[in-house]
Amino acid sequence: MHTRYERTYAGLPVLGGDLIVHTSKAGKTEGVTKATGAAIKVASLTPKVAAATAQKQALGLAKDAGSAETTADQGPRKVIWAATGKPVLAYETVVGGFQDDGTPNELHVITDAATGKKLYEYQGIETGTGKTLYSGTVTLGTYLSGSTYQLYDTSRGGHKTYNLARRTSGTGTLFTDADDVWGTGTASSSSSDQTAAADAAYGAQETWDFYKNTFGRNGIRNDGKAAYSRVHYSSNYVNAFWDDSCFCMTYGDGSGNTHPLTALDVAGHEMSHGVTSVTAGLNYSGESGGLNEATSDILGTGVEFYANNPSDPGDYLIGEKININGDGTPLRYMDKPSKDGASADYWSSSVGSKDVHYSSGVANHFFYLLSEGSGAKTVNGVSYNSPTYNGSTVTGIGRAKALQIWYKALTTYMTSTTNYKGARTATLNAASALYGSSSAEYNAVAAAWSAVNVN
Repeated sequence: MHTRYERTYAGLPVLGGDLIVHTSKAGKTEGVTKATGAAIKVASLTPKVAAATAQKQALGLAKDAGSAETTADQGPRKVIWAATGKPVLAYETVVGGFQDDGTPNELHVITDAATGKKLYEYQGIETGTGKTLYSGTVTLGTYLSGSTYQLYDTSRGGHKTYNLARRTSGTGTLFTDADDVWGTGTASSSSSDQTAAADAAYGAQETWDFYKNTFGRNGIRNDGKAAYSRVHYSSNYVNAFWDDSCFCMTYGDGSGNTHPLTALDVAGHEMSHGVTSVTAGLNYSGESGGLNEATSDILGTGVEFYANNPSDPGDYLIGEKININGDGTPLRYMDKPSKDGASADYWSSSVGSKDVHYSSGVANHFFYLLSEGSGAKTVNGVSYNSPTYNGSTVTGIGRAKALQIWYKALTTYMTSTTNYKGARTATLNAASALYGSSSAEYNAVAAAWSAVNVN
């Protein structure tokens, strides 16, 4: 049994102080995994810097990052910051408004309450990017209310799909229909178009079913309750995002409002950010941010293979249907991440300074190697050729086992500050728990990490 705890100190939340207590079936404590090894104590609980100074700093950082309509949504609140180095008294300020591409802003800024120095910042809205979708004819869960059908899936925690009709706030209007046939299979620039809604509902139900049937997870929070989806967000918005604060998934319509961002692996990717948030809570910056993004790529890929949709067969390519580059190439490649021109194939001491969508390459490469092995291979008609840092030959254990290992590592051994070295330990612990410490699966996990230079 694995129980997560949040910590407080003198009544203040300790950010980076989370821990997991591992107990046997008999209730005996078998170990503790901590986000920080430092003792949680600070010399003084009296700030030397005014809260207004922290708020001004946070607003300035948000504006520098291109945020428009910037406001301080929350804070500053006093916290103990323990995620990086020695614990200190700090302020956490949450800045709202919008990012430069129209994505809602939720910038968290941590300011040292003694010196006024910025200690950390991360974006609470996590995004994936895309342009088109076509999943063919699918069966959707709907609900008949009187003589009108609603895009309301009562069999999967009550998932609902709403129309924002170009707005950027609020829940929107629940999609309804007279004949229970949703969309036309072709995107329309109309803000009442049902095709994007059908795609969003399909992505949500496949993600729900994947987690339920693969891991026994009953919804994103594992509480049997569904998130909800919003489509037609803003105008010409070329993105999609998960937001913890509304516990919802949101899709733009892309360029010309005719390329809805509702591809299956995009949906699985974004909603998996929610699973990460309520489990490990991987900080969205540095190496932990790369692991956060990779988790969404890994589990989103799992959703795509699980759906087994002939219009969008499973592959180890990310965003291959959305043609964001305009030349038919995917956003990311798991077998050799550097093929996108920016992602890291292997760990180095500087990998944590990359954008989280590129530092994720190390873990994506690990997952591909663990699943399929190194060298040339064709899966579902797609050719791959995965290299190794150390020239080794890695033999894969299959995607099903690799997914079980990653999920168990995420939900029972990773914390908010887990880095690549910590991810190696977490996945080895998971492989040991699932298959035994002398198993082929355990040895394969070790070999795959070494093959991406994580030792």
